[in-house]
Amino acid sequence: MDTDALREVDVAVLGAGQAGLSAAYHLRRRGFSPVTQAADAATFVVLDGEAAPGGAWQHRWASLRMATVNGIHELPGFPVPPADPDAPAREVLPPYFAEYERRFALDVQRPVAVRAVRPADDDPRGRLLVETDHGAWSARYIVNATGTWTRPFWPHYPGQERFRGRQLHTADYVSADEFAGQRVIVVGAGISGVQLLEEISHVATTFWMTRREPEWIEEDFDIPARLAAIAGVEERVRQGLPPGSVISVTGMHWTPWAERARDRGVLERLPMFTRIEEDGVRMPDGSFLAADVILWATGFRPALDHLAPLHLRTPEGGFRVGDSRSLDDPRVFFIGYGPSASTVGANRAGRTVAAAIAAEPVGVDA
Repeated sequence: MDTDALREVDVAVLGAGQAGLSAAYHLRRRGFSPVTQAADAATFVVLDGEAAPGGAWQHRWASLRMATVNGIHELPGFPVPPADPDAPAREVLPPYFAEYERRFALDVQRPVAVRAVRPADDDPRGRLLVETDHGAWSARYIVNATGTWTRPFWPHYPGQERFRGRQLHTADYVSADEFAGQRVIVVGAGISGVQLLEEISHVATTFWMTRREPEWIEEDFDIPARLAAIAGVEERVRQGLPPGSVISVTGMHWTPWAERARDRGVLERLPMFTRIEEDGVRMPDGSFLAADVILWATGFRPALDHLAPLHLRTPEGGFRVGDSRSLDDPRVFFIGYGPSASTVGANRAGRTVAAAIAAEPVGVDA
């Protein structure tokens, strides 16, 4: 790839996970072509920081099986091939993504690390510069689909640096076997936290801690409840507030692994410790709990630092977004952020974004 010349494109899609590929697919359907293939058509390019197809799926832990993956949804236009329910998701889904890119000739450019997106000039309707470790692109629109996997969230507690055991995030998790015979604190009330708690508890002594008592939902999560939860997240991002998660609005549902943990007596929630010491943690009542490992199942934050030169972040720490489009810079779209931070949501947002861009003049500067 030529790293010196400034290349022009109508749309730059940043990221080739579920969200980015969905956007690229729908741009294709709207008549856009990859910039390397285009003649007179409007163009797009997909820039991906990963070395291979598959997005975050290629980094998931080996014990995450197809039967236990939460929220798989097919990419638009091409179903996931039948797979053994016991097959690791990281072995099944990346090849599916690779075939998807090939089948629809999306010509993803990788590995390309996006360093910054900034205005090309003072014209608020002008082009944007996408600066990467492989040169720069000039684009009329940016579709940001960089996800969250590269930004694991680590809460800070007093004494954290003094702990002599091991601390890791779910992003670093490989297998329960590495904790055999140890005392493991699992922090976090999300789906991954409960899933890993159940898994690790078979080989180790586990303690489950959360900041708040999880709200367990007994009944099925019906469509009206889901839509109401998504609407709540959508309103937050429209106001520029950090989006939070749908689970924080809806509560936790009884997944098979949660039921197994409950039935085996390991789904016993403890309040969060107040500080970390050399060999364990200090509990709110002053007692000491010895531990060898602290596993932070505390989620991820959107990877959006490269957008800093656009000054779109609000004082509250979020981005003002409506219908997947920045309310402060209409040249910028967000997929996989806020209400579209799910596989189903990303697919729908990809279609919405492509339609919005196709409805405006591209191919020539206004």
